[in-house]
Amino acid sequence: MILIMEQGKILEALRQKLEKVLEIVVGDLATIRTGRAKPDLVGNLVVTVYGGQKMKLFEVANISASDSTLITIAPWDKGVIREIEKAISESDLRLSANVSGDLIRVPIPSPTEERRKDFVKLLHQKLESGRIMLRQVRGDIKEEIDKLKKEAGVSEDDIERLLEELQKMTDEYIGKVEEVGKKKEEEIMEV
Repeated sequence: MILIMEQGKILEALRQKLEKVLEIVVGDLATIRTGRAKPDLVGNLVVTVYGGQKMKLFEVANISASDSTLITIAPWDKGVIREIEKAISESDLRLSANVSGDLIRVPIPSPTEERRKDFVKLLHQKLESGRIMLRQVRGDIKEEIDKLKKEAGVSEDDIERLLEELQKMTDEYIGKVEEVGKKKEEEIMEV
């Protein structure tokens, strides 16, 4: 009975950790430009406001994409418009912000073929980082399973089943990361 509870805890911890890694990878991939205007592209930029306080752009403004080539930013406090403009201009995104009254407009130019290929390389680097994180989670959980070998009443069959489930879940999440990456690559290369 104790072993079954322990197995359940281990597998639930595994699923939670794998899900968290997937969430991190998806968030990381959202920052790669695709030539389409998406609020995610600028939402996580850090803006220094109110005398040095660092906040993410989505925390200080409403961000929308009115069409596929323009992001519109409407700060809740109009006093931070210049700080937002500065954060966008100084970011690695190579975008320019145009202030128009109470709004900031960020045109999204279509990337060149060479730039798209650079984005695909960056995508593959981020995907590899995601796979590494998944393998680290698998290694951590495998250590937990190996500790069970020393406990009384744990058979080799139980350990083998846990290890098989560990590999099955890891493979499932690697597949999910690959699928997200494939969709993102198609999005990047779409003209």
